[in-house]
Amino acid sequence: MKRILTVLAFFLCLGVSAQVKQEIFESFKLQERRDVKYYIPENYSAEKKYPLIVVLDAEYLFDNVVATAKFYSTFHGMPQAIIVGVNQSKDNLRLEDCAFDENSGLPTEKSKLFFEFLGMELIPYLETSYKTAPFKMIFGYDISANFINYYLFKEESLFNSYVSIAPTLAAEMETRVPARLGAMQKTLFYHLITDGEQLKKDKSIPILNTGINTIKKETLHYFYDEYSAADHISVATYGIGKAFDNVFKMFKPISPTEYKTQILTAEGPVFDYLTTKYDMIEKLFGFRKNVDLNDIMAIYAATRKKEDFESLKPLAELCKKEYPTTMLGFYFEGEYYEQIGEPKKALRTFEKAFGMEEIDFLTKDMALEKMDALKADFGY
Repeated sequence: MKRILTVLAFFLCLGVSAQVKQEIFESFKLQERRDVKYYIPENYSAEKKYPLIVVLDAEYLFDNVVATAKFYSTFHGMPQAIIVGVNQSKDNLRLEDCAFDENSGLPTEKSKLFFEFLGMELIPYLETSYKTAPFKMIFGYDISANFINYYLFKEESLFNSYVSIAPTLAAEMETRVPARLGAMQKTLFYHLITDGEQLKKDKSIPILNTGINTIKKETLHYFYDEYSAADHISVATYGIGKAFDNVFKMFKPISPTEYKTQILTAEGPVFDYLTTKYDMIEKLFGFRKNVDLNDIMAIYAATRKKEDFESLKPLAELCKKEYPTTMLGFYFEGEYYEQIGEPKKALRTFEKAFGMEEIDFLTKDMALEKMDALKADFGY
């Protein structure tokens, strides 16, 4: 039975009072105590769900991952996340935790226990202690980057996203990983990061990259980053932001490029793009994201650009739900009635909008102008 023995209970300031807690975790599987540390968002709420990020080789990666996650969540690049780091440098524990048989490429007995420690003790502990989302991400570096691949060999992958930084691959891993990724039905993100120094010595990395690239599946999102100027040590600081950017791309607000290349060129109602985007977020991350005002305005602009006025009605209903005290919903609904030739309904709806809070570019003066124009045109 697992339990937390000693809470060192110190809280560090990372940016804006972010909370980092370090503990000594007694593992029943490993029969030893392990140093772990957790990053909990400083405004953590039990009303929300948080993706869980596991960081191996925490001495090298944890602070970098936490800082990058904070930056991305602050500027809407990703949801806030709970991050756990496992220290492995002391007494070269990483070599035991992540060891593999040189001939078979399979984990050693100690490595199997470490595998179970993460999946059966540490992660369940966090899931029962905090409100975590189903989405899980794992980072590994060098030998621990090879180790994270073993979770692909379970029938159901424990993680949704793998970030493998300069992996020291076990025997046959360059062919086994593509085979497993190709067989998986679950939506997975796999990010391989390598450096120039490694590529000069390790011929298995190009084989791995080529093998994964041959997989053509909508459920597999593969990213490869080669930093030729980095060496095997500095590469640990490269690519973490890119990994977050790739994995949480759909979570970000609609960009000008996305608006031009995807929304304006898409067939079908403009509003469908918004519902598809947020349905995918809910399916992948396990919680419903509030609709960004930026995204609402992008869809509104597209309805006008493409003259897709039918999309104004569902957009108006969405705004009434997401921004109930503001003018958004009734103003868009008023434009809808105006465009389909229902001036009486449009006038009444703009009157409702006038009585609500201004937001973004919408002002009471704009509602008044609409009302006056309708009265002048139709004699009301």
